Amino acid sequence: MGSLEGKVAFITGGARGQGRSHALALAREGCDIVVCDLESPKLDSVPYDLAAPGQLEETQRLVEELDRRCLAITADTRDRRAMEACVDEALSAFGRLDIHLPNAGIWAASPLAEMTDDQWDRVVDINLTGVFNSMRAAMQPMIEQKSGRIIATASTAARSGMMNFGNYVAAKWGVLGLVKTAALELAPYNITVNAICPGAVSTDMMLGNEALYRIFRPDLENPTTQDVEETIMAVISKLPKPWIEREEISGLVVFLASDAGRSITGTGIDINSGLSATWSA
Repeated sequence: MGSLEGKVAFITGGARGQGRSHALALAREGCDIVVCDLESPKLDSVPYDLAAPGQLEETQRLVEELDRRCLAITADTRDRRAMEACVDEALSAFGRLDIHLPNAGIWAASPLAEMTDDQWDRVVDINLTGVFNSMRAAMQPMIEQKSGRIIATASTAARSGMMNFGNYVAAKWGVLGLVKTAALELAPYNITVNAICPGAVSTDMMLGNEALYRIFRPDLENPTTQDVEETIMAVISKLPKPWIEREEISGLVVFLASDAGRSITGTGIDINSGLSATWSA
C-alpha cells in the first residue's frame, strides 16, 4: 500500500514534463489522478511547441497502467470557470480532492524594453493567474474536508532576476507570494501550501528547445544540447551534472503530499543543484 492510498490529486499542465511525472509518482503511491492541460501545440508569443493532442490521454493511459483511476480534461488555467469545472468533475468522479499541483507554465523571452504586451500577458496569465485560478477552485473542497496539500511549481527564477525573462521572473515571484498568503489563510483548515523552485529540469520546456538554446548561447548560430549543458555547468549547476531529472522533483512532491510533510507550509523549497548556495542566506 502506498503512502497516499485513497487520496485524489488534481494536476495542471499534466500532458507531459513535470506534470506527467508528478501524476505517475502520486499514482504509484496510491492516488487517483485528475490531469488537465491546454493541448494547443501553438500559442501566440510562445516560441516553442506546447503539449500536442494525444499527450494528455497518454498521461491518463500511463496512470491507468498503474491500476489507478485517471480523468484527463482539456482545459485552460486562464479560465476560472474551466478550473472550477475540473474540480467539480474530480468531486463527481472520486468524491474528494486532497492534493493540488498548480504546475502549468510557459516562457516567452525578451528584454523588458522590447517585450510586447502579448509576451507579458501570456506568461503572467498562465504562470500566475492560472495558478490562482486552479488553487482557488481546489481549496474549496479542501476547506470543507479540513485537510489538503497544495504544491505549486515555482522556479529558481523566483529567487533572483534573470535577463530576458522579466515576465517569467515576475510571475514566479508572484507564485511564492501567493503560496505564502494561502498558507496563512488555509492553515486553520489543516491545509498546507508550498512551492517547489526547480533549476534546469530535463523537460520539453528546456531540453531540445531550440529557442531556449539560442538564449543560453547567443554566441552560436546553431547551439546544441552539449553547448547548452556546458553553459548550465558553468553558470547554474554546482553539482557535476547539467540537468535535474523530473523524477527528482516528483520525489519532493510525494514527500510534501505525504504525512511526512504535514508540518511544512508557506515555503518555497529549492532543488537546483546547488545554485542556492551562491545566494545570501
